[in-house]
Amino acid sequence: MPRFEPHPDRRPVLVAGASSGIGAATAVALAALGHPVTLGARRVELCEEIAAKIRADGGEAYAHRLDVTDAASVDEFVTAAERTHGPTEILVSGAGDIEFSLVGEMDPERFLFQVQVHLVGAQRLIHRVLPGMTARRRGDLVVISSDCADSPRPRSGAYSAAKNGLEAMVGQLRMELEGTGIRASLVRPGPTLTGMGMDSTPEIVGPVLQDWKDWGLARHPYMLRPQHLADAVVTVSSLPRGVHMVLVEVQPEAPLRPVPDGGAS
Repeated sequence: MPRFEPHPDRRPVLVAGASSGIGAATAVALAALGHPVTLGARRVELCEEIAAKIRADGGEAYAHRLDVTDAASVDEFVTAAERTHGPTEILVSGAGDIEFSLVGEMDPERFLFQVQVHLVGAQRLIHRVLPGMTARRRGDLVVISSDCADSPRPRSGAYSAAKNGLEAMVGQLRMELEGTGIRASLVRPGPTLTGMGMDSTPEIVGPVLQDWKDWGLARHPYMLRPQHLADAVVTVSSLPRGVHMVLVEVQPEAPLRPVPDGGAS
């Protein structure tokens, strides 16, 4: 007999932070595999547009408002999703944004809010879906982190600290879940072209980019696209049972160097 029963063909998915960027691309990618997807974000109208497109393409999708800083909202989101599509098999936790600031100048309440979104929000979602996964002895918890977690970037406000804490939490969770059949995995993006931080002004972003360059954190201008991270989430969650991809870091490949004079083309 196999060590593990295989995944069901139909695996209901929750995607937190699905209104744009990595979350939206991930919802589309998992729906294309035949999995019913529930999209959640505060901007639920954008989730509804993406869900409608998934359905038009033949997939199953449902949108519901989600605020990960509110426990009642998390419960309502999961309850509605499971009523619509069935028990959660895959959770993709990627809600969040970035507010650029110096640590010493950032209002403590804004700092706390960022931690609530990126770290506590992920724990709220996991806390809500884990009992059902534990009872079924299977499930994938895929948490979107950042390369800021192990290489903090100046002027990133609470983002680097929150992502560092997030990775510690998932590492602890992985140990605690060993032997339960539930996989807790991290997908760690490098620089990615999404809507995060795009509402900042040039006066804010200019010093941010200069500091990142000064500290060697912006080696080249190429950036990932959301689909690249969606591909990573699909890979992690689609592995057969018995295999656990713990951490996947995705970085943009650098531009090709010019060929030296006389070198091969």
